[in-house]
Amino acid sequence: MPHGKYDAGVRPVKTGYSHAVRTAVQETTQRVREMHGAIAGKSFDVLRRIPLVSGPARLVQTTHDAIVAGVYAAIHHGTGGLLAAAALVEKQHTGSAASTPPGRLASGLRSALNGAFGDHLAASNNVLAIDMAIHAHGAAVPLVADALHSAFPRAGQRLCLFVHGLGCDEHSWEAGDEASESGAHFGRQLQAEFALTPIYLRYNTGLPIAENSAQLAVLLEELLMAWPQADSELVIIGHSMGGLIALGACERAIAAGMRWPAATRLLICLGSPHLGSPLERLGHLANTALNLSAVTRPLGRIAATRSQGIKDLRRGPGALRASVRRHAIAFRFLGASLAADVDHPISEFLGDGLVPLGSAIAHEIEGDVQSARLGQLGHLRLLNDRRVYRQIREWVAGACAC
Repeated sequence: MPHGKYDAGVRPVKTGYSHAVRTAVQETTQRVREMHGAIAGKSFDVLRRIPLVSGPARLVQTTHDAIVAGVYAAIHHGTGGLLAAAALVEKQHTGSAASTPPGRLASGLRSALNGAFGDHLAASNNVLAIDMAIHAHGAAVPLVADALHSAFPRAGQRLCLFVHGLGCDEHSWEAGDEASESGAHFGRQLQAEFALTPIYLRYNTGLPIAENSAQLAVLLEELLMAWPQADSELVIIGHSMGGLIALGACERAIAAGMRWPAATRLLICLGSPHLGSPLERLGHLANTALNLSAVTRPLGRIAATRSQGIKDLRRGPGALRASVRRHAIAFRFLGASLAADVDHPISEFLGDGLVPLGSAIAHEIEGDVQSARLGQLGHLRLLNDRRVYRQIREWVAGACAC
């Protein structure tokens, strides 16, 4: 599903879940049909080379192809008609409750779809495509003073922006069980200990990382200009892809002469794949292998529809330019390993299950830069683990004391 933009004058009507399902079903049906054809074609090619069988084989193939074409056409048009009717029902239902934020389950499903196919959803003007925004209580908050004051009645001069990772939303930071010995809610605890007002970003993780970075740079400039407290300070905590986007936003904002980087005291990256993720590299290799054969090439086309945001994780963004390296922002990098001993060679191999230790703490930034490593910790546990919070608290305490 290619990423692209429609001209504003011919922008299509917004579509939703039913349209996304219809597209997925019909695309999958087409790929299965192509695979069926490739397999059948190879079989009939063999039969046509056998004397006395080639004539009947051609007749059987003609009959086979006609039946197959009819069956797949029925599936294609049948599901299209059924889901088109469902789309009308969906439009009527969602239109009557447009002001009501979706529940957490619906929000999570929408975020997962954006992670997988977000660039296509945005290009096709699908209502499921997420627009980058600050969210509070499940709803987007306009970046104007009155709306921000209403959404954050205890707004302080210090802000902490949380940026989630691939396929997630702001609720991922609330997944931990604070009652457990290992659980922590970073936002609430930072507010209690350092008077940092927690604010949460939601964005389309299927878009290219560079595009999300550019959007975040502009959003933060507007946010600090509209924030109820003047001369505010900013701390940014990004998990996985969120850390990459935050770093890219800093780079773009500094290059554009924006004001918010000067107000940013600290940027923390939790398990961010600065040198890329082996899982996406493996996906790329698998996709390449599938395209080597006519039989498996349709599966390769299905695999290739994964979003550009996922594909960008194959190599990572690499080193930042010198403008960011010399800036006064304090940068902190935290990596994790599933192994208990982070100094053991296997720790680098295992990483946190998705991101190697070396990729999470790699940087070429000069100035105030520190990194830390934690063992026996998986990628998603970085969002709410008490040990992670203790490290964040240490870093925040040092930055806020300056």
